[in-house]
This record gives sequence, C-alpha cells and structure tokens, in this order.
Amino acid sequence: MSGPSTLFDKIWSSHAILVRPDGATLLYVDRHFVHDGSGNAFRMLKERGLAVRRPDRTFATPDHYVSTLSHDLASINEPHRRGVVEELEANAKAAGLTLFGLSDRRQGIVHVIGPEQGLSQPGMIIVCGDSHTATHGALGALAFGIGASEVGHVLATQTLWQRKPRNMRIVIDGTLAQGVHAKDVILAIIAQIGAAGGVGHVIEYAGSAIRAMGIEARLTICNMSIEAGARAGMVAPDDTTFAYLHGRPYAPKGADWDAALAHWASLASDADARFDREVHLDAAEIAPMVTWGTSPETAAPITARVPDPASAGDAARRDSIERALAYMDLRPGTPLTEIAIDRVFIGSCTNSRIEDLRAAAKVLDGRRAVVPAMAVPGSGLVKAQAEAEGLDAIFKRAGFEWRESGCSMCVGMNGDLVAPGERCASTSNRNFVGRQGKGARTHLMSPAMAAAAAVTGKLADVRQFPMRP
Repeated sequence: MSGPSTLFDKIWSSHAILVRPDGATLLYVDRHFVHDGSGNAFRMLKERGLAVRRPDRTFATPDHYVSTLSHDLASINEPHRRGVVEELEANAKAAGLTLFGLSDRRQGIVHVIGPEQGLSQPGMIIVCGDSHTATHGALGALAFGIGASEVGHVLATQTLWQRKPRNMRIVIDGTLAQGVHAKDVILAIIAQIGAAGGVGHVIEYAGSAIRAMGIEARLTICNMSIEAGARAGMVAPDDTTFAYLHGRPYAPKGADWDAALAHWASLASDADARFDREVHLDAAEIAPMVTWGTSPETAAPITARVPDPASAGDAARRDSIERALAYMDLRPGTPLTEIAIDRVFIGSCTNSRIEDLRAAAKVLDGRRAVVPAMAVPGSGLVKAQAEAEGLDAIFKRAGFEWRESGCSMCVGMNGDLVAPGERCASTSNRNFVGRQGKGARTHLMSPAMAAAAAVTGKLADVRQFPMRP
C-alpha cells in the first residue's frame, strides 16, 4: 500500500485478489471455522458436486446445539439437535477437516477454541457462519461472520466477495477502576455510540486501557463489536499478543515463528493513518454496567435507575423505551440495584474463558447463590484448567451447576433455557426479546457482576463485595 495505513487496510489489501468495477473485492480467506449450524453449506456443495477447497484451513466443532449436561451424543434428547451435531461430524470426516468433536477434550465454543489453539493469528482473514466471529480480531486479525451461502462459497473456493467497510477507531485511555472489567468497557462503548454506531465500519480498539488488557479481555471487547453494529473489531498485535500465541498447538514454530513475528510486528496502524471516525472514552469514568432493556445499547452503570420514557428526546426513542420496559416488566425510576433476578448464567463466547471464571469465583468464594445458577466453560481445556485450579469446587459450593462446554443458555437452541417471564443475569452478548428463551428477560453484565447477582438475588454492585485475599 502507498501512504499511511490502518491495521484493517493492511490486512484487506494483502488479501485482495481482484476488485470488480462495482467495488466488490474478492478476498482470500486464511482460516474458516465451521460449527453445527453449517449443514446447509455442505449440502450446497454436495448438490453442485464440489469439494472443500482447503480442508487444511477449515476447522470444525459442535457448540450451538450440544448438551452441556453431558457430551455423550445420546444426551442430546431432541432428535433434530442431535442430527445437526451428527451431520457436522459426518461432513467433517467426509471432507477431511480437523474436527474438535464431542469426544475431544479440545471441543468448545468456536470463538474460544480458535484463539486457544493458536488457530487465530495476526494478519489473517478469518470467517465463520456466526456473527461473533469478530472475537478473533483481538489477535490482530480481520474476522467477521458470514451467511450460509457465503459459508458454501468459502468451503468451495477459499475466497469471498466483500465490499470494503470504513475505518473507525475507539480509543480508551486511562486506568480501569477496581471491579470494572472488559465486559463493562464494551457495554459502556455500545451505550455511548448506540447499537448502530459502528454500522459500515471495522472498529480498531486502541489506547492505554486496551494495551494494558490481556488477550482474554480483548477477546471480550472484540466479541461484542457486532452489538455496536460494526462488521468487525480489532486490536493491533503487540507483545501481549505474541506471548499469548507462543507455544500454542497451531502457532508457527522455529524459523516460521521468527518470520511470523517480523510480519506481525509490521501490522499495527501507522502513526499517521487516518480513520473515518474516532471515539474517545476515559477508562476511569467507566463503572460496572448492566442492561435494563432489550438491546445491548440499553446499558447503564449499576448505580443508575431505569429510565423514564418521558425523558426521551424524540417519539421514536420514547416508544422504544416503553416497549423495552413493557417486555422487561420494569418501572421507570427503579434503582437498578432493586431489580430482583430469577437465575444466573455465566458462559458464552463473550465470557467463558479461564479469566472470566476466575473473576466470578473470586466473588463467589465463601458465599452462596440464592437463585439457580450455572457456569459453562468455553471449552474442554478451559474446564480442565478451572478444575485444576479448584474453581469448579468454588462454583459448586456456591450452589452453581458446573456444566460441560458449549454455547448453552446464551442462545435458546440447545435445551438450556430461561423460562418465560424469568429474569436472568447473564454474561452473554445479547439481551434481545426471546434470545434466551420465549419470554425470557435478560440483563447483560460481567462475570463478576453476575456472581454478585447470584449471591444477592438482584442486580448488585460488585464493588460493594469485600474479596478474600
């Protein structure tokens, strides 16, 4: 490229094969993840007599439809769900794909195992038939979700037609206060710019607060870029990235590692690169956040109150608040800390990694949940590590169910559901109407905040909980 370039520009240009007169670009895809929702794409290939172009660059795992009670296939007691998982295994075997199946301890949520295995690397274009593919951008990749027909296209050609989004940078400088986590940061961002604030853009997260974060925190932030309307989210690779990847199973080795480091170090946005839009936040001003409505943009500090529709600036906003409060069964002016909950879910591709479980366990240690609660590790390896550290014992003593890995209660398609009318404190990424089950009411928050809600039976400020040393 000529002239100063952003991280996004550098990856896009290095993967562009050709550009059509209408501006669409054919991109080469480095890594393709497929899960148990990919059956239609494989059927498309079969109908056309096509083979998977690059089996060595395609990796599969079941996650959305699996049971978290047991990884015995027979434990999926609904025939359609069981068939979907069986179909993925059959398709992966027939195509020669690497499969992290239910009997493999590496199985897990696709957006957890990609980074965990070192499959997600700086400078790559990564796609998956799932909107939260943006997660992998935390490692300096361009990663985004694609539709079923696009999954088929990538399987058959290892390429994809796309129109180039614009560049956006969100800068968070300063130091996060005690009790404030990555989930609070991304909820604060979405609350500020809105659920459509990133539409038409790829967001690069930057600033001293981002640089101070570990990879797992960055994964949480990039994961919810889609909830801000963006096509993808990214963080420039740095020494933290390199240290995280070193020694992982699919990371480069030996001389290849040295060559990769040299390339990865060149990817950061140039100092004088221009962004189409910039947003700045002060990390010190971010508080623990919770949502009160039916969109992630309805996030507020835990010290706030349920908003009054009458205070809305326009009729459309007033109507939106009224409908959200009706569904959530909330009254204007109610302190958020007075909202009682019925259950707690800690898990999802947003918050099911070892650092998330540690943060929740720190709050739960020596305390007891007063509502039903479950903790679902993001992969078999996360589960094993948590058990090696004794975190499972803390969750169990606190009254939590300790489950097998999977998407679980984040999405109502695998048997883990919030009952109609129930209110759930959840570490997942979406609080849409019916997301966790028909009539379910979801409040999004960090794992630490969810743990605080579990032991109080209501939305609670985790900063009020003294922690054991």
